[in-house]
Amino acid sequence: MTQPSPNREPSLLDATCEAYVFDVAALSPTDATAWGIAGHEGELQDFSPAYWDGLAELDRDLLADVDAFDDATDDNDDEDDFDHVDNVTAAVLRDRLCLQLDLHHRAERYAQLDNVASPVQTIRDTFSLMSDPDAIRSRLAKVPAALHGYRESLALAAGQGRVAALRQIDLLVTECNNLAAASSFLDTLGAPEAEVVVAKEAFSTMADWLSEHLASYAPTNDAVGRERYELFSREFVGAAVDLDEAYEWGLHRLQEISEQQRQLAAELYGPGTSVAEAASRLNKEPDYTIEGVDELQQWMQTVADNVIDTLDMEIPEQLRTIQCCIDKAGTGGIFYTPPAADFSRPGQMWWSVVPGETTFHKWQELTTVFHEGVPGHHLQIGSALLAPLNLWRRVVCWNSGHGEGWALYAEQLMEDLGYHANPGTRMGLLDASRLRAARVVLDIGVHLGKKVPEGTSCWDASYARNFLRENSVMSPGALEFEINRYLGWPGQAPSYALGQRLWEQLRDDVTASGMSLSDFHTKALAHGSIPMGILRQELLG
Repeated sequence: MTQPSPNREPSLLDATCEAYVFDVAALSPTDATAWGIAGHEGELQDFSPAYWDGLAELDRDLLADVDAFDDATDDNDDEDDFDHVDNVTAAVLRDRLCLQLDLHHRAERYAQLDNVASPVQTIRDTFSLMSDPDAIRSRLAKVPAALHGYRESLALAAGQGRVAALRQIDLLVTECNNLAAASSFLDTLGAPEAEVVVAKEAFSTMADWLSEHLASYAPTNDAVGRERYELFSREFVGAAVDLDEAYEWGLHRLQEISEQQRQLAAELYGPGTSVAEAASRLNKEPDYTIEGVDELQQWMQTVADNVIDTLDMEIPEQLRTIQCCIDKAGTGGIFYTPPAADFSRPGQMWWSVVPGETTFHKWQELTTVFHEGVPGHHLQIGSALLAPLNLWRRVVCWNSGHGEGWALYAEQLMEDLGYHANPGTRMGLLDASRLRAARVVLDIGVHLGKKVPEGTSCWDASYARNFLRENSVMSPGALEFEINRYLGWPGQAPSYALGQRLWEQLRDDVTASGMSLSDFHTKALAHGSIPMGILRQELLG
């Protein structure tokens, strides 16, 4: 095992990776904004086929450079030319970029359309990270061209048989119409009315095109099938997964967690209390209730700050600030946006509250703050930013099995460290764990067309909705958002629990070899977000 040295001189491969990041930032200005790279604030990519082809060309060029550097090192037998850190970087690049190119060659990039991670959401969300009025105005004016290019990509993908399910198209039509409405998220940006009107008209045009043109090519079946799902799963988990074994493991985990919840319900409210009844009674307890969005934001901030002050883990000074924010888009999601690469913008935890939702429950959501803040994403991503790695490894490379797996690992770690001594918040942790196990089963079940657990029929959207309702405690709005997310973003949701499983297996093996738990956390996070198989090789050899 070799750790990156703080005094290590950047290599030629490091310089090439950094040049790649700046090339991507120039081609993809919303990524530049997310990464905190200046110079592209008023620009917006057009999401056309040429845009996706341009990203693919950068990927191919970087892979060719990696191979050339590797060949030169072999010829010269000079370890200084390609050191251990470079070997890890090369392995991660080959894993991630080859997969990106495979997806591109299958027209998956052209066809991106869902309720979470398609270009419409990218355009919407980038404005939440912006504050310069001139840049907002300039980027807003480019929305029509961006949506026109997106339509070109979707049309090209449709010609190759790649069209999202009708359900996802209908959801995106609704989102575009909401953005085009008389009072929409765009009106909160403080931009001149002329630019706002132009952008709204573009979203309205987009909604009409989706309804009148693309919808006629859309399948009504939500399932993507095993071949496509295996590729998506590998992208998100960062490892090849035995999907049938994972499905059975998820069912087993559900049984384990359900039994723990039943025991805890009896502890909370007496023998015979069901889990659903315990959750209902917890929702009515004033000590667990938050009324109002402002109070929610304040509670999130207080909890996040308190953990940073009290947690017995090394937290660098640059990470001792986190901002808790309410996302005005109102989609129902909860997410984290990293600091700028130079920490000029702090890490931010966002709650996108569904319109009309004003009551929130601490017992459920405490573990969410741990997931998004410390010791979850805020510590994880910030540790990578501070590591002596090149810019691509620190800022750009992201693997959900590693990243979201760590965040779930962090939730359980807080239980182990005593932050869930209250049985109510422990019920919330178990509820969250049950949800993550349930969506392993649901996601694989739907997209592979498996038999439902009872064996009576095959998985479909209706069964999935009822299954999720039975295995989670969610508001109706949040549940609907989540079920649509799983149906339209195959392979992403299971990567959380499957990633946590890989983290826990790695921890057990590493600590059994003699490393302390504290050293395991520090050394593992110092590698950035890399596929778990490569991380295992680094920590265990």
